[in-house]
Amino acid sequence: MKAVQIVEPSEMKVVEIERPELHAGEVLVRIEYVGFCGSDLNTYSGRNPMVKLPVIPGHEVGAVIEETGPGVPEGLAKGMNVTLNPYTNCGNCASCRNGRVNACEHNETLGVQRNGVMSEYAVLPWTKVIPTGDIAPREAALIEPMSVGFHAVSRGQVIDNDIVVVIGCGMVGMGAVVRASLRGATVIAVDVDDEKLLLARRMGATCGINSKKEDVRERVRQLTEGFGADVVIEAVGSPATYVTAVDIVSFTGRVVCIGYAKSEISFQTKLFVQKELDIRGSRNALPADFRAVIHYMQSGRCPAGQLITAIVPPEEAQTAMERWAANPGKVFRILVKMQRDV
Repeated sequence: MKAVQIVEPSEMKVVEIERPELHAGEVLVRIEYVGFCGSDLNTYSGRNPMVKLPVIPGHEVGAVIEETGPGVPEGLAKGMNVTLNPYTNCGNCASCRNGRVNACEHNETLGVQRNGVMSEYAVLPWTKVIPTGDIAPREAALIEPMSVGFHAVSRGQVIDNDIVVVIGCGMVGMGAVVRASLRGATVIAVDVDDEKLLLARRMGATCGINSKKEDVRERVRQLTEGFGADVVIEAVGSPATYVTAVDIVSFTGRVVCIGYAKSEISFQTKLFVQKELDIRGSRNALPADFRAVIHYMQSGRCPAGQLITAIVPPEEAQTAMERWAANPGKVFRILVKMQRDV
């Protein structure tokens, strides 16, 4: 069967691999759409230390069940629209023992620590297959990245009287905007692109700040009556945005970090103490976050079409990635359509 493989930095090609065999407790899915995410871009650019090349990318998936093996619950059946939980968990580390399996010490995410599913078919344990109901595979490919943003809001313990600043309005940041607004919070979106800020407002942000044009610290001060944000969610992963997050959060506020910087960062650590901050990491997502995104998308309020920048066949994946690498700020999601129209 056909698959897309990142062979080495800046080189991606279509390869032929064996169709996976189905065993007890597993589900064979027909992959319809797979999204390229930020980790794939870093892998393609040679900046992902967690990946050993060559690797098949892909963990943002819209698929259809093709066949189920013995021992799979009746609730999973041929023809159902599904997405995939792409993380593993060992069950024995501290995170797993504490019920936070999303942060398993030994996690292997599809397309990162192990081959992903940018292929025509894939086999997974039934526990990793998530029905999406009437959400079509194209839109289902958006569920996983949005769930990461949803999880960050949970980590921030956002409530209705919070003012939340989300730094970075890519797909993950948009998920945070949506979830925080659904919880009744006042959401301020920060990005360098006006189009993304406009979409963030449509998805629940009260206002947007273009950090290229405005002083973020001063603008947040004005919008919060000088107090600062109750919660800041960092969804970029750069030294500048990390420092900004700590700077604009209120005294006794919460900073939630999704992105991670590729270089060391210098902080005024006195702010950690003076403000008595809660600084929290947020990794991947839990099944409850997936369910919450599905519920949101089924409500009809998600402008899914505006979140998809391009849909390409496998043969054009390299070109699409080149365009994204050249202008990363203008892309939400590129989907690779793995099945040909009949």
